Amino acid sequence: MNKVKIISDSTCDLSKDLIIKHDIAIVPLYVNFNQESFLDGVDLDVEQMYDYVDKKKIMPKTAAPSPGAFVEVFQKYLDEGYQIIYLGIGSKFSATFSSANVAKQTLASENIFLVDSLNLSSGTGLLLLKAAKFKEQGLNAEEIKTRLEEIVPKVRSQFVIDTLDYLYKGGRLNALSHLVGGMLRIKPIIKVRDGLMAVGKKGRGSIKNGIDLMLNEVFQDKDEIDPDFMMITHSLADESAQYIKDQLKGKVEIQNLYETKAGCVISSHCGKGTIGVLYILK
Repeated sequence: MNKVKIISDSTCDLSKDLIIKHDIAIVPLYVNFNQESFLDGVDLDVEQMYDYVDKKKIMPKTAAPSPGAFVEVFQKYLDEGYQIIYLGIGSKFSATFSSANVAKQTLASENIFLVDSLNLSSGTGLLLLKAAKFKEQGLNAEEIKTRLEEIVPKVRSQFVIDTLDYLYKGGRLNALSHLVGGMLRIKPIIKVRDGLMAVGKKGRGSIKNGIDLMLNEVFQDKDEIDPDFMMITHSLADESAQYIKDQLKGKVEIQNLYETKAGCVISSHCGKGTIGVLYILK
């Protein structure tokens, strides 16, 4: 059997249990508060990050790992005789994929295979679970890469944003939109399609209204959803996660429905209360 090592980054938002179960190596991104720098999920968790924002009144900035960080990890597993599959945050969202590519070129190894997820959070996580499944079936890294690239366009990621503050303070929303959105209590649905984020339908009032709009779209897809895996991923939104699980029960046939928590990098861009449903189409 081929020795294949799956490597990702800290934005994949898989639970620690899933990461351990599937033996996935994680390269962390950085979360920076002015001159203070933390490794996502290593030096800083989401609760600590939000507390830091509240106390310091400053927004975190995120940064990709250096090529050197990837060289170190890639070299470790090459030395152990592994073929490597790297699959992390999409190239249009972060310089992380570029750093991984520089590392591949630096090492000049034919046993490193990179896949651009064109996605983020557990949209990437879903692809990692597929990679783990293919690995268990005995596929080599090149075969896994080919299979994954066929699936990449079929991933559906959508999130409901509870507060616009993080989008605004992070420079991703202008002041007028922030003011009007706050007054109307807008709960926009953010979709990831073709490697980019776009605003879908917009709920008003409670987060539940936005979630219901999102679920309506999930139900429209229900006959086309790959039954292997579905993710409910959120940033400190446990009640919303339970509500979604209750609504999905008996309506969508899924073999593995996972609830996972968004890490610091994803949460720093979307804010507390954000929640998404992510799946793959057949």
